Amino acid sequence: MTLYRATFLHTPANPFESDHALQIEDDGGLLVQSGSIVQSGSYTDVRAAYPAEPVEDLRGGLLLPGFIDTHVHYPQVRVIGGLGLPLLEWLDTITLPEEAKFGEDAYAAAIAREFVSGLTSNGTTTALIFGSHFASAVRILFQEASRAGLRAVAGQVVSDRMLRPELHTTPDRAYAEGKALIEEWHGRGRTLYAVTPRFSLSASEGILDACAALMTEFPDVRFTSHINENGREVETVRELFPGSRDYLDTYQRAGLVTRRSVLAHSIHPNDRELGAMAEHRCTAAHCPCSNSALGSGLFPLKRHLAAGVHVSLGTDVGGGTGFSMLKEGLQAHFMQQLMGPDGVPLSPAHLLYLATRAGAEALQLEGQLGDFSTGKSFDAVYLRPAAGSVMATVLSHAPSTERALASLFAGGTQSDVAQVWVAGDLVYSRSQPNSESIN
Repeated sequence: MTLYRATFLHTPANPFESDHALQIEDDGGLLVQSGSIVQSGSYTDVRAAYPAEPVEDLRGGLLLPGFIDTHVHYPQVRVIGGLGLPLLEWLDTITLPEEAKFGEDAYAAAIAREFVSGLTSNGTTTALIFGSHFASAVRILFQEASRAGLRAVAGQVVSDRMLRPELHTTPDRAYAEGKALIEEWHGRGRTLYAVTPRFSLSASEGILDACAALMTEFPDVRFTSHINENGREVETVRELFPGSRDYLDTYQRAGLVTRRSVLAHSIHPNDRELGAMAEHRCTAAHCPCSNSALGSGLFPLKRHLAAGVHVSLGTDVGGGTGFSMLKEGLQAHFMQQLMGPDGVPLSPAHLLYLATRAGAEALQLEGQLGDFSTGKSFDAVYLRPAAGSVMATVLSHAPSTERALASLFAGGTQSDVAQVWVAGDLVYSRSQPNSESIN
């Protein structure tokens, strides 16, 4: 057992529903055994109960639950920063040519190392990952995530129209390759499988039915796709599915809108879609940096919350601008501020929840991780700015621990991540950086 002594913060409750969701231990203790938290509370109390256990002193920074990214694209690391283009043009000219290269295993392996390192070095311990269109590249991703210790929920991306021909598949092949990947990787170590049609624009009814068959055959795999991201995309989907009531209905008719579903963006939903998402308890993954970079629109958080739709946070690399969940939290705050009365003011508690426990709830993992409650996995990120840095100055003069948390969301970067653990295993240390780290 190891006793971690630290200033730690977490949100065991939902701050959108409770004014007392944020819990702070200014001198806290977390006793960890075999990767799980045995006792959580003040250092004095935990130490009194376990006086002989070795102590790892993490005072001088903030310890948070590991970040959970609920929307990020494995094949898009090297095309981060394609600013100035709307979604469909960005896909055609920047992203899809890059994704076509993943049929070469050596290329996919190099990106897998960069991708996983980019996540862990930014404090992300669990990620819902859009994989590759190539089954072999998805296997390589799972292998690298397992080697590095990351919790990866990922799947093969499937489409059969409106992309490059080498990225197309058939319903039968999508089912067969998906089933093989599920049987090989779902529930193995820290990996889970997510059935992943790219979006209805590129996935026919046949592809969606093949995805539904996998969801039925394997009732604990997850589902993820895109929805209502871009005005032109929404209109094209309406033309492709004239019998559907709206974008969500293209998934709903196939039986793909469930508690296991995470749908990215949801910027332009109608009221029926929000009601159905709430009824089926699926999640909207909010990706503020990407929404701004691609000019997709402002996320209507207030409407989602009013309808009862669960919301989590995602970086959407490479439409987004990097792997930092701190930056996504900041941009979420900015966007809601700019929406005025249509926005939702986001406190530090809201941002921490969105970056941690909300993601665990989206993935049905809240019983295992997402906060520092007793019995949870010790998935954690230790943020300690380098001495002499501006962020170190800001934190040293913060009038409260909650203000220090706000400052980290406002100005924290990858350089402030000192250590990262998954299930008690140290997966990143700033003193021993991975040579593949994404800066």
